[in-house]
Amino acid sequence: MKLSAGTIFTFILLISVLIADNEVFALSNFKFQQIPGQIKPNKTDTVKNAKVLKKSSLDSKLEYYAKDSINTDMEKEISYLYGGARVVYEGFELDADFIRFDSKNKIIFASGVKSEKGKYVGRPIFKMGEEGAAIADSLIYYTESKQGVVYSVYKEQEGGFFSGGKTKMQPDHEFHVAGTTYSTCNLPEPHYGIHITKGIATENHILTGPVYMEFEGIPMPLGLPFAFFPKPNKKASGFILPTPGEDATRGFSLTNGGYYFAFNDYMDARIMGNIFTNGSYDLNLTSNYTKRYKYNGNLNFAYSSTRNGLEGTPQYKPQKNFNVTWSHSQNSNARPGTTFSASVNAGTSSYYAVTAANGTYDANAMLRNTMSSSISYGRVFGDGLFNFTSALRHSQETQSKTISLTLPDVNLNMATISPFDSKKSVGEKKWYQKLTVGYGFQASNTVSTKEDLLFTQDGLKSFKNGFQHTIPISLPFNLFQYLNFNSSMNYTERWYMQTIEKKYIRNVPSDIVVIDTLDGFKRAGEYNLSMGMTTKIYGRKDFKNLGGIKAIRHVMTPSVSFTYKPDFANIKNTVYRDQQYYINDLRPGKLVPTNEYVRDANGNILKYSTFEQGIYGGPSQGKQASIGFSLDNNVELKVRSSKDTTGNGERKIQILQGLSLSSSYNFVQPQKKLAPINFGGRSQFTDKLGINFGGTFSPYLVEQVAYTTGTGANQITTYSYQEVDKYTWSQGKFPRLVSLNLSFDYSLNPEAIKSHQKNVDNLRNDVSNNRTAEQAEQLAAISRDPNAFVDFNIPWNINFSYNFNYNNPLSMAASRSINNTVNFSGDFNLTSKWKVQFRSGYDFKANNLSQTSFAIYRDLHCWDLSANWIPFGIYQSYSIDIRVKASILQDLKLSKRKGYYTTY
Repeated sequence: MKLSAGTIFTFILLISVLIADNEVFALSNFKFQQIPGQIKPNKTDTVKNAKVLKKSSLDSKLEYYAKDSINTDMEKEISYLYGGARVVYEGFELDADFIRFDSKNKIIFASGVKSEKGKYVGRPIFKMGEEGAAIADSLIYYTESKQGVVYSVYKEQEGGFFSGGKTKMQPDHEFHVAGTTYSTCNLPEPHYGIHITKGIATENHILTGPVYMEFEGIPMPLGLPFAFFPKPNKKASGFILPTPGEDATRGFSLTNGGYYFAFNDYMDARIMGNIFTNGSYDLNLTSNYTKRYKYNGNLNFAYSSTRNGLEGTPQYKPQKNFNVTWSHSQNSNARPGTTFSASVNAGTSSYYAVTAANGTYDANAMLRNTMSSSISYGRVFGDGLFNFTSALRHSQETQSKTISLTLPDVNLNMATISPFDSKKSVGEKKWYQKLTVGYGFQASNTVSTKEDLLFTQDGLKSFKNGFQHTIPISLPFNLFQYLNFNSSMNYTERWYMQTIEKKYIRNVPSDIVVIDTLDGFKRAGEYNLSMGMTTKIYGRKDFKNLGGIKAIRHVMTPSVSFTYKPDFANIKNTVYRDQQYYINDLRPGKLVPTNEYVRDANGNILKYSTFEQGIYGGPSQGKQASIGFSLDNNVELKVRSSKDTTGNGERKIQILQGLSLSSSYNFVQPQKKLAPINFGGRSQFTDKLGINFGGTFSPYLVEQVAYTTGTGANQITTYSYQEVDKYTWSQGKFPRLVSLNLSFDYSLNPEAIKSHQKNVDNLRNDVSNNRTAEQAEQLAAISRDPNAFVDFNIPWNINFSYNFNYNNPLSMAASRSINNTVNFSGDFNLTSKWKVQFRSGYDFKANNLSQTSFAIYRDLHCWDLSANWIPFGIYQSYSIDIRVKASILQDLKLSKRKGYYTTY
């Protein structure tokens, strides 16, 4: 807990609320004014359902109302309000089933009443200004002496509840409280609380007598004899007390201790740390910031030095790791047309694994293989014609410890325009008016290297940059009403400040290639022409006597396209060069060219592109004059609905969705003119089961091919199986299946998925909640994992997912690879308050279980108990936590953990 005002012991929030403003009961000098009708001057008058404003010698105005009746004793100058009584005085609002005004003695009293069944109902509910409403058993206020008493107050404040006791307001703006309880339990008689026996609060200070914890009405030996605190009316900085613990590997510890900085209402920071007796330590800096109607975000920097071995062993050497996360979002209305956002997750690759995801034991984070970041800025200008975006990007592979940076990536796109169209044209457009032209510009500066080499001199010199311009031109038209054509031309030009030069040196068993980088501006362009046609074909068959099936419908969407592109490698003054042999010379720059060239099996000189290492590549090699074709299919059944009581209801079942076949044929390609045949599709048979599939067929045979290298005594001939330029159907065979993937998800209780998504949406839509970094991460975990959200309204849930991948490029046992995995997860309620969760899977190729975990959750109303267990694997661990549900008292918890790194 924080050692600061209002935070060292959260029970002082009770006093803060009760002394929020002494004007809550400032009803002195009130006036009455009657408007609806005149009350006769007898001693006692009764008016039902009246709203009265009464005027007298007093100099303030008060409005009052009663649903039942208003009884006025003119002699004693007392008014009685019965049944749904309401009083409004300036910013003060009071509702109760009974309110009494004593104008003579200047006293106001409010209370509830007993119902016919003997229950106390209609308690006073009062509110002042922007303060939240509070409930009391009764209250009384003496307007002349400015003293008041509230009995058994009940008020919610920032996730906590204040109840019971007696509060007395003194003329000198002091408040005396006694017997009051603060708790996050919302029951009238809370399961637990912090009990204040007595206390005095002034405008700037709080002084209390004995305070102690209370569970189920039983006092606990946890408390203080007295306390004194300053009481500012805003957030304050303070210490966060650490939690003592012990770990078998790292020794005794103090964890989650630090200091909280409350800079202002819009920005705060927190420095936390863990320290262990074996020399390990962790540091964490978290900051949240917001500007209303403008932007908000949070920043987190974590550093750890971990020792997991015994002193004197190699494992005892400290492992240094760090991680930075930053999230920033801009309100869409802050600057229309301009956007800025950031999502950063960067650091050392082993951070999540070594620190157990910063102690959260999040399996998804610990097993994470990639980290990525993006900081982007965008602007739309020119009346929406131009769209500019720029971004700084980063990605990491934690296993290979490689990192890629893009600093920056710039895009400028112009919306397509019709240069020959007129805004004043009427009727059907001419063919040339349908012509559209666009423009796109890209620029990027990237580097890919190892983590430990990034900030070295050679690493910073490895950046690659380039520019790319694209101009698409399109002309759509229709033919015979049902055929949709589109012709287009695309021009692309690339600029680079660096190119490469290759030199080939003969060597056994393979040639050596020396690559030099040349500085200087180079440019090259390329273009292609294309035309495509598509249409739709419908088929339907109705059935009268086929059980519940009433009709079947088939929709086919064939597409044909033709593309032409010249061979830019054979055009003079292009970026392509011949692959030439050189005589090896150990002296730099002394390689001597020969008249020999690298040739293919047909004796043709091979070429290379000086742009091939550019980030946008270069003009493509090889002439293309190809025709592409595809066929998309959708098949659905119309069946009788069993849920319709009239017997005439119908429903549709999607048998096949998006079953597609596609390939292409290049007329000018010397070999293998026909491209592989790709297929894919999906089917949603029921709400519980959906299947996705896809794969590739190869139309070519596989044969043993001889390959000869070298000459004379150095000549070597090797044999290998390869695809050859012979079609499978030339031998009466079907095309070969070279790849297949199949996956499906199945839920035995789809209502659980709907409930999970609904709760996540509610959390995301709660914009009033200014979430901390921990809360944002918890929400992200719930989004990733359906089992991360405990919903007792769903009694059970079981999910299955299956993935099958088959690859065999040569249709041989040696080249075959099969991956086959099944995962399952779910939960069930043992009782209305006990829930068990589980997650596991099986990898058939590894012949082993995937990470398995179990969790037990117990709802204790205002508290909860959770136990998590990973029984085996590298992250074997368990944890048991008992904590208060409300975030304001999260420090009130008991934890027991055994970390995955505890190995002895």
